[in-house]
Order: sequence, then structure tokens, then C-alpha cells
Amino acid sequence: MKRALFRRGALLAQQVASESSPSAATSPALAPRIHRAMSSVSIPPPACLLRPLEAPYRYMFGPGPSNVPPRILAAGAKPIIGHMHAEMFEIMNDIKKGIQYAFQTENNMTIAMSGSGHTAMECAVFNTVEPGESVLVAINGIWGERVAEIAQRMGANVHTMVKAPGGYFTNQEIEQALAKHKPVLFFLTHGESSAGIAHPVDGIGDLCHQHDCLFLVDSVASLGGAPLYMDKQNIDILYTGSQKALNAPPGTAPISFSERACKKMFNRKTKPVSYLLDMTHLSNYWGCDGKPARIYHHTGPVSGFFALRESLAILAETGLENSWRHHKEVAEYLYKGLEDLGLKLFVPDKSLRLPSVTTIAIPSGYDWREIVAYVMKHHQMEITGGLGPSVGMVLRVGLMGYNCNKANADMALAALGDALQHCRKSAA
Repeated sequence: MKRALFRRGALLAQQVASESSPSAATSPALAPRIHRAMSSVSIPPPACLLRPLEAPYRYMFGPGPSNVPPRILAAGAKPIIGHMHAEMFEIMNDIKKGIQYAFQTENNMTIAMSGSGHTAMECAVFNTVEPGESVLVAINGIWGERVAEIAQRMGANVHTMVKAPGGYFTNQEIEQALAKHKPVLFFLTHGESSAGIAHPVDGIGDLCHQHDCLFLVDSVASLGGAPLYMDKQNIDILYTGSQKALNAPPGTAPISFSERACKKMFNRKTKPVSYLLDMTHLSNYWGCDGKPARIYHHTGPVSGFFALRESLAILAETGLENSWRHHKEVAEYLYKGLEDLGLKLFVPDKSLRLPSVTTIAIPSGYDWREIVAYVMKHHQMEITGGLGPSVGMVLRVGLMGYNCNKANADMALAALGDALQHCRKSAA
């Protein structure tokens, strides 16, 4: 019986093949149509994707992203669950509590954006500013420039205070600008990674509140590496990124809004220009609006949230004050080593230096591009030049979170010393 079934199957296969294949008996007009149906793909699979994925191991000693510890990599590799599953909401609740600790805030409106720090930057501006309203932006590096452009694009009336990279604004200068421009929002970068400065924050929030203005702070490069107290310093909106001292992969961005900020953004006359970044939807997705059910808004980066949750857990286990102290100690060790190499630190005032990202004045006679390229080629190490207005002015070495230790500082110093010996130096 098995043989009979086999023969019947073979005959059937032959019949199907003969009916579907062009032959002498097939109509000439039908043959091209059959051919097209059999090979409808005109672009072949790319050869590059038929090879295994390779990613080199590099020492990420630039301004970020930083190397990710195995524990956080393992968290990101856990099985995917649904972004609307109860277990996912529990993880998001953990993340919220971790951000509240890292920011030192009791704000209920605390979430993580699905995207990089730029996403949080746009979210802050889009939700709290309406077209035609006055915005004041402090620019002493690239991040102020970015916020000014974002606010201009959405129709705000943008005013700027500008200092050269490495400069900072006194509270008196800020108060004068607040009185003059009467902004609804004032932006300041706490950790200006393009220049290596940690801007003083004390007292600025009080000034903003006296002038009925929201205080927005960027802490992407500083969170976990330098002291910052959202509630005590009267910061209305604070955001950061996952890929710096938090040591998670790039792609998530914690942000928190004070009650004053919530009152402004939830009593708008117009809708925010971005649907994706609209906090009326995001507040529900994160369970911050008090409603009994969370409604689908977008598909969050599940693996990214796993990794962020683990990075916040590590920060909680370490302790904020211990993290701040450790970053300062390693940074001071690096400063001494750089000076021993004959290099000059870009920010002369130690109290203004950003512990997580150290800026070095480009040594006389050297091309910074050659130094950066040499260190990458011979040491598999990323250090970078400047960014935005600091291009051509500085080299940047970042030792953050997992990378923040004296052994890594020694490696960076050895690589720089080697580059100074072997890179071309002009007569100048």
C-alpha cells in the first residue's frame, strides 16, 4: 500500500510540474507570465547580509556611548515580552522609581522616552512651549544650540545667551536675561560634554520661579557622574540619556516634569507638534495620569527598557553619592596624568570640570584628527575631538560608569602618550 501511495504521489508531482512549466504545448503568450510569477524578485539578497554579524570590541573612552557591562547586556538579551503585558508595566514602574532616585525627585510625571537624549530634549520643548511664546536658551556648547533650533522649528520666539565653549553664566546674568525676555522656559546644560563643563545650578531654579518661568536642564553627560538634585534645585524638567554613566545601550531617555511643568503642558491652547512625543499620551502609557488602564500609544523598546532597568538597579546598589565620589576621584587621577604628559586641561577651574568627560586643549603643533585616528588604530580606543563650537579646540576623554576606574585612566594616558610620540608635529 505504501508503494501505491508513493507512485500516486510521484505521478501527481509530474502532472503539476508539467502543467506549471512552459513547454512546447504551452501557449507562447502564457510563458512570459509564468516566468514572472516564478521569479518576481528582481533584487537579489545583499551579499553583506549573508555573512555573520561582526562588531569589534573597542574601549569606548569618548563622550559616549560607553562600554556596557555584561550584566546589562544580559538584561537586554532576555526574552521579548509584549509592550502592553502586565510584566512590562511592572518593569516600567521599576524604571520610574529608579529615575526618581537618580534625579532625586518625587515627581509623579517621570518616564523614559523611547529614543535617545534628543528625543527627551524635543519632548520637553514640544510639550511646554506653544508657537509664539518666548524661550531663553543658554548656549556654551552644542546642546544649547540644538535646543534653540528645536524651539525655533516649532515656532517659539527664541532668545539666546552665548558664551564660548567652557564658559558659564552667572546667576546675575541669567536673572537679567529672564527679566528682559520674560520666557516661559529657560534651558541650561548641566553637563556640557562638548566643552567638558559641569554648570553650576544652585539658585537658578529659584530665579526662574520668581519670573514665572520653567527651568529645563540637560543632564545627559552628567547624571550619575556629578551631583544634581532635581527637587532641591527647583528644576522643572530634567532629562538624561541611557548611554553615558548609566551604561545602558543608546536608545532610552529618562525625563521628569514638576507639577509646575505639568500645569503648563496640560493646559495648552494648541496640541504639541509631535504626536509621538505628546505627554498626554505618554503619561498614560507610563501609568502617570491616574487612569485605571494604560492605552496603546506606541511600541516601546522592550529590550532597551530591560537594559535601562538593570542600569538603574546598579546605580541604586552603588549609591548616588558613592557614584559621584568615584567619578570625581578617577577624574582627578586622570587630570594629574594628563598634566604629567605635558597636556593642558581645557577648563582651568577644577570646580567647573565635568567629571565624566574631560576636555584637553589640543597640544600645539598637532592635528587632533591624527591623534584620534592613531589611538583608534593602534589601541582600539575611542577618544574624540570637539563637537559643534568646540571642534578644533579640544580632545575629549570620557570615563563613565563601568569605564570609570584608574586602570582605564592609565590605558587612556598610555594611548595618548604613544600618539604624542608618533603623530606628526608641525614646526609651530
